[in-house]
Amino acid sequence: MDATTALPRTAQPMSIQAPPAVVMVRPRHFRPNPETAADNGFQRSPDRPADEVAQRAFDEVSRAADTLRSAGVAVHLFDDDGRDQTPDSVFPNNWFSTHPGGHVAVYPMFNPSRRRERRSDVLEFLKQHYRVQDVIDYSGLEHDGLFLEGTGAMVLDHLARIAFTARSHRADPVALEHFATHFNYEPLVFDTADTQGRPIYHTNVLMCIATQFALVALDAITDRARAQELRQRLEETGREVLPITQQQVADFAGNAIELSTPNGRVLALSARAAACLTDHQRRAIEQSARLLPLDVPTIELAGGSVRCMLAGVHLAPRRAA
Repeated sequence: MDATTALPRTAQPMSIQAPPAVVMVRPRHFRPNPETAADNGFQRSPDRPADEVAQRAFDEVSRAADTLRSAGVAVHLFDDDGRDQTPDSVFPNNWFSTHPGGHVAVYPMFNPSRRRERRSDVLEFLKQHYRVQDVIDYSGLEHDGLFLEGTGAMVLDHLARIAFTARSHRADPVALEHFATHFNYEPLVFDTADTQGRPIYHTNVLMCIATQFALVALDAITDRARAQELRQRLEETGREVLPITQQQVADFAGNAIELSTPNGRVLALSARAAACLTDHQRRAIEQSARLLPLDVPTIELAGGSVRCMLAGVHLAPRRAA
């Protein structure tokens, strides 16, 4: 484990939407997971030997962590335990989330291999260095066939208290109701389809909510009235809604996360995602957040990108940095 105890420091007022710290996991045996390929239309098969793919993924996470730290984000970087049983360990935002007031949620995962990603040492680190009041563990719902894969399955508007959720195998409505009741969020569920007509597996692939803007693939929402309602709910908070296309979804433009730093907010996203933004989208984003591209092409073979790699820490530090 290389989990630094350097805690967040910000010179500007905090945004409840943009955490100043993240948890990352550096994988030892990364590979696109055959178990998750059935409903993840964004996965791709690598064209390199497995050991080379794993090393490239390890290096990409190391460089991404360094870039985030250089920008002023507090990064708590953990290495996975080296077993060849957690190919998706690089995506910790699916198995836990943190919330203001000292709350942590642990989630039920759809694929059995992903359930092994849950780690008590990560939770103990958070308890030691941040003010954690309780940990609500929903993982037992797996025994009932109920799944909710964290801030992959849900995109949370922390200001309006809405849990935007694309219906899928990985976002069961019963599990969602449990979360919404405990954490005081209104669930807003909608159906999606990619260009092949398949449901999009995770909400955070098609949607990113920042402090003053939101990137949303409105055309991927199959019910036009529901899409308009979603747009209206975001605009009611004063955000500018920036529609993204299905091609931009495929390039992971929606899989971004806004973070707070001492020098203002940044939008962390992949280099591929940043390159596909239009000039209008780029200008609108940069009115309130600096673009922070991270080069993670190997990680993206697994069907997720930067947002999936970063578990935001919305907790109060126990001590100053």
